[in-house]
Amino acid sequence: MEDIRAWGDSVAVGVEKAFIGKRQVIEKILVSVLARGHVLLEDVPGVGKTVLAHSLARALGGSFKRIQCTPDLLPADIIGVSIYNQQEGRFRFRRGPLHASFVLVDEINRATPRTQSALLEAMAEGQVSVEGKRM
Repeated sequence: MEDIRAWGDSVAVGVEKAFIGKRQVIEKILVSVLARGHVLLEDVPGVGKTVLAHSLARALGGSFKRIQCTPDLLPADIIGVSIYNQQEGRFRFRRGPLHASFVLVDEINRATPRTQSALLEAMAEGQVSVEGKRM
């Protein structure tokens, strides 16, 4: 238990170099990370939610991507898409931002139900479906 506390403190100190003043929020997010959960951050614009998520990803050695939801955002925009490579003569999958360790999804309520469904599949099942295949 002390090892986990020491780990959490060291990560929080690293995050606080970029994001100052909300230690409890950082600790709650770290609990969620340990539980392999997800976090919903609700706050007014401009308080540093993106900085917080990016700093946490960096402190934990993970990748970070941000998705801005709009009414025209498609599931393929966040999951990825297969693109034909003429030189290789085959399709190559180009991963979307949903494949990052830390993904900040801004204004999720603006996305279409299909896009929200793709996000929820990734969150609930830890996988995505691309062209009928689960990844």
